[in-house]
Amino acid sequence: MSSLKIDKLSFSYDKNVVLDNISFEVEKGEYITLMGHNGSGKSTLAKLIMGLLENKNGSIYIDDIEMKESNINELRNKLGIVFQNPDNQFIGATVQDDIAFGLENHLVKSEDMDKIINEFAEKVNMKNFLSKEPSSLSGGQKQRVAIAGVLAMKPEILILDEATSMLDPRGKKEIIDLVHLLRINQKDLTIFSITHDPEEAYLSDKVLVLDQGKIKYYDTPKNVFSHYDELVNMGLDIPFEMKIKNLLIKENIDVSECQNLIEVKEYLCR
Repeated sequence: MSSLKIDKLSFSYDKNVVLDNISFEVEKGEYITLMGHNGSGKSTLAKLIMGLLENKNGSIYIDDIEMKESNINELRNKLGIVFQNPDNQFIGATVQDDIAFGLENHLVKSEDMDKIINEFAEKVNMKNFLSKEPSSLSGGQKQRVAIAGVLAMKPEILILDEATSMLDPRGKKEIIDLVHLLRINQKDLTIFSITHDPEEAYLSDKVLVLDQGKIKYYDTPKNVFSHYDELVNMGLDIPFEMKIKNLLIKENIDVSECQNLIEVKEYLCR
């Protein structure tokens, strides 16, 4: 069953075409990363999926239901989004208040709220920080709180809009590790991550690459990143593992069948 389906979607700002007749499907429980240079249409696509921009050309389906003006609020409840700036998303005076914010807006009973807050704070490893103020948290911790607040609303699709782009390497690792923990514990949760980080993309189920408003590639990370020169020419980075393998292949050392750097090392040591 498709969790998300985009069919012949186009979008323009005035006469500037941002998305040009794109179509793709995401299955329930898949982890998809979306890559593309600045201005390729990545964030515009996320806003259209969330219903934050009016869609005039093409169709968006959530759980096989086409998004229309009449049902946009209902379908939006199936979606949760985390943006790139952790400071702009922290609303509450404490971690607990921040996770509670969305629950209060959905009129969750107070006797149920503490249980839900504790459950999702624990999922993102922030249960011991519930009384902490945002000023005492790192960027990665703030993003984990933002993800907890979104997950507490029990969305079917989690959209990460460059959620690691403003974090230091440690913060990025925290979020990527959390995403993979969610995949283990919430197998039906679909994750759609817009990212510039090739290391994150390399760990996803599929990579969708946008170029000048069109889909350039939509395939497994191994197949997408095999287009090494094309991606570099588009201004995209390549996973470190793929860089090493590509350099070796150019030296006529065939490591194309090696699945990871450990296997590359073993091959070279034979």
